[in-house]
Amino acid sequence: MIEAEVHQRLRAFLREQGEPYWPHHLTMARLVARALRLGRSALIQAGSSSAYHGRYRLSYLMPVLLWPDPVILVLPEAVRQRILMVEIPRLRQWMPILKPVHVSDSWPNPDFRGLLLTTPQAWLADRLTTQTQFPDGVPTLLDGVDDLETWAHTQLTAEIGGRDWDSLMMAYPGHQNLIRDIRVKLTRAIFQHPTNPYNCYLVDEPEQQILTELYEEFQSTEASSSLTDSGMPDPWRQFWRCFHQPEKLIWSTITRRQGQFSLHCGPIEIASAMAEIWPQQPLVLIGAAIDQEVKAPVYRQRVGLGDVTCLKFSLDRQQELIQLYLPERLPMPNTSEFQRAMMREIYALLSVGKPLQGPTVVLVGDTPLKAQVGSMLAAEFGSRVQVEKTCPDDNGILVTGWEFWRDHQGVFPAPQLLIIATLPIPSLENPLVASRVAYYKRLRQDWFRLYLLPEALSELQRAIAPVRNTQGIVAILDNRVNYRSYGRQILSALSPAARTNYIDENWFNNSECKVLD
Repeated sequence: MIEAEVHQRLRAFLREQGEPYWPHHLTMARLVARALRLGRSALIQAGSSSAYHGRYRLSYLMPVLLWPDPVILVLPEAVRQRILMVEIPRLRQWMPILKPVHVSDSWPNPDFRGLLLTTPQAWLADRLTTQTQFPDGVPTLLDGVDDLETWAHTQLTAEIGGRDWDSLMMAYPGHQNLIRDIRVKLTRAIFQHPTNPYNCYLVDEPEQQILTELYEEFQSTEASSSLTDSGMPDPWRQFWRCFHQPEKLIWSTITRRQGQFSLHCGPIEIASAMAEIWPQQPLVLIGAAIDQEVKAPVYRQRVGLGDVTCLKFSLDRQQELIQLYLPERLPMPNTSEFQRAMMREIYALLSVGKPLQGPTVVLVGDTPLKAQVGSMLAAEFGSRVQVEKTCPDDNGILVTGWEFWRDHQGVFPAPQLLIIATLPIPSLENPLVASRVAYYKRLRQDWFRLYLLPEALSELQRAIAPVRNTQGIVAILDNRVNYRSYGRQILSALSPAARTNYIDENWFNNSECKVLD
């Protein structure tokens, strides 16, 4: 059987190549081979540290290259380049593999029986719409499904920018004055919203009425009696289609300096749309740490995934353990005393003992607070401090938000010390977050444990993945971990970790730390 062949070849390859130790290579490879043979879908959680280093990828490359029938491999661009330039050539050099490998956003030809590499954007665009670029029934592996919701939301969201208004006027020259007047009226209404840190605002009822006025005007004219009219620019057709969906989210993003805005319209949830694509082919979905439970019930509910074989690998307690500093009795983040107490802790952490090897990262989610922390640390530590820069010194101090760290952590040396000011729980001050919470409330569902908490846990595990490589220190200054009911789940997500509530110069040799189960 394919499982036995994959097991033998991968074990021999790993022994000969001296691959970095990852104890689950053979288990994962057999599961992928079994999924290919039986056509049975599977969901695999490989662990945040393993995903950060890409250790598990050999475990699915070996079976898909040995499998005699065609396979689709859906990968983000950065991962695809690594696999094409490094992983596949190494396997081909070690053993003769005649299976062709093709990179494309569509199926090469009806007789193709090789391995097709494509992007999540191309694959989702086809599966969610025409379903003509990739044939049904071909086993498909998706790597990096921690971002699957983001990919799907982006694909299902229509956007109208400045150039799209110009395109609309060019398509309907007889309505240029009307289009211009509607745009001016909408601009005036949108720019009346008070400034917020997210630069996005829900399109409220009066603004939607302005858009409806534009839509109805086109409907009432002979030139645009149908929204399928080929003269209507594609972005507008997609926008109107989404605009008339019952469960939708409409918002604007503003660039105040340029006096410009963009309109966005997308589904408030993706599960119903995604549920239709899963039965079309056998799937293996691979992520880092997408759910606290092996069966991933919350994740599967959010992406509309039915009953599948689920596997979750635990982290290595010897190789991937972190030192977790959780001070007690700090003020809560929403109090006026928090910032002063937080800075005292940061100063203490940065001043203890000799400077650590490698950069220190200070994660601050609140944008105004991030700038203040950067200024205060620069006054104390000078040019060592940088705010969201990609070239810190060897012993530099990088102050960053969650999004910047997520996008750029792969280019930094692994930090020895990661300081987290507050938990990355999505803020209800963000209009998009508030709208999704309101949606869960309407359905009488637990919006915190189905939405906010999973988002925070996923972000946390990604953020600390590089620190596991150095078995460094993670300091969390948010006392909600100690005193809120969901703190236990956060501690579980951070495991394995040696926990302490005090700062010790001999941190890495501290024998009194409490190891989390």
